[in-house]
Amino acid sequence: MSKRNTIIYWTSTLWLALGMVSTGIVQLTHQYAEGALAPPGVYGMIHLGFPEYLLTFLGVCKLLGVIILLAPKFPVLKEWAYAGFFFTMTGAVYAHIAVNDAAVELLPSALLLLLLALSWYFRPASRRTT
Repeated sequence: MSKRNTIIYWTSTLWLALGMVSTGIVQLTHQYAEGALAPPGVYGMIHLGFPEYLLTFLGVCKLLGVIILLAPKFPVLKEWAYAGFFFTMTGAVYAHIAVNDAAVELLPSALLLLLLALSWYFRPASRRTT
C-alpha cells in the first residue's frame, strides 16, 4: 500500500470515527428535563418521523462500529461495521430528502458517507476479508 493511500485511509477513517463517536454520544445522551427544549439529536429524530427510543440503539451501534473499525484485526466485523454505517448514513440522507429538508441538512450525513467510502476503498489488505 502506498504512503498516499495509507494517509487517505487513516485520515478518512479517523474523521469518520470522530463523526460517528460524536453523533453516537449525542444519541446516547438524549434525556432532557420535562418541558425543556429537546437536544439536537432528539429534535432531529422527531423531525424526521423516527421514535426517540431509536436514538439509544443507533448510539450504541455507532460506538461499537467505531471500536471495530479502529481495532487491528476482525476483517469480517469491519465489513459489517462499514455496511451498518452505510445503511445508517444513506438512511439519514434519504430521510432528510423525504421530509423536504434544505440541502444543508443533508451535508453532515453526506460528509460521513463520503468519509465512509474513502475509508472503505483505501483500507489496507490486512483490514480486508479477501
